[in-house]
Amino acid sequence: MRRSCDNNVGLNSRELLSRKSGAYEYETLFEVLDNIEPPTRPTDKPLRLPLQDVYKIGGIGTVPVGRVETGKIKPGMVVAFAPNGPVTEVKSVEMHHEALLEANPGDNVGFNVKNVSVKDLKRGFVTSDSKNDPAKEAADFLAQVIVLNHPGQIQAGYSPVLDCHTAHIACKFAELVTKIDRRTGKELEANPKNVKSGDSCMVKMVPSKPMCVESFQQYSALGRFAVRDMKQTVAVGVIKDVTKKEAGAKTTKSAEKALKKK
Repeated sequence: MRRSCDNNVGLNSRELLSRKSGAYEYETLFEVLDNIEPPTRPTDKPLRLPLQDVYKIGGIGTVPVGRVETGKIKPGMVVAFAPNGPVTEVKSVEMHHEALLEANPGDNVGFNVKNVSVKDLKRGFVTSDSKNDPAKEAADFLAQVIVLNHPGQIQAGYSPVLDCHTAHIACKFAELVTKIDRRTGKELEANPKNVKSGDSCMVKMVPSKPMCVESFQQYSALGRFAVRDMKQTVAVGVIKDVTKKEAGAKTTKSAEKALKKK
């Protein structure tokens, strides 16, 4: 532990640790560790749960599996699957083969949905609350991209694969908007013809297939990505803004009944 070198301060003096809730006086490392405030989970945000896999279990039905990133999921909730999945009711939620009344951010869960085929869902889909900011398909999005290791030059039209949450989809660099300074964020060049390793730029990107992403500021887990090409990560990025498509999702019978009850 760091101690003051002031001769007026004795060896047994206590020091102050600043925290969000105020200052705390401490003397030992154990006291500091015991009084660290744990980070708050984003339970107050709308539900976002990217699917890692979907199973068909005999006697139960369709069970999507994934990690809760924000919000809560619980039995009886009517959820929507983006980008183009159905709207249906959650019948049960399980973690480690134990039924849960609700699952919070950080929980890896499986949840049973009714009247939905395994063919209607797949890895990369995002589960959200149909009544509270439901997730939607992205028409295009603006992202800040840092080129890490690319042997050549990247121009408009480049279409690598993006790994964003559990989705793995090719996206086109439709427009190189500006080249910016990596540290300050200031614009260096408008509409650059190309960028190379070490450059940072703002890019308008268009997914080649239906894809659900969010801005990093709203949902950080769904707003960062890696650019994969030539079996390596050539760039990384964060999403600044998303243009979403308005599409009518198919609502199952169980979801309609659940919505009528409420």
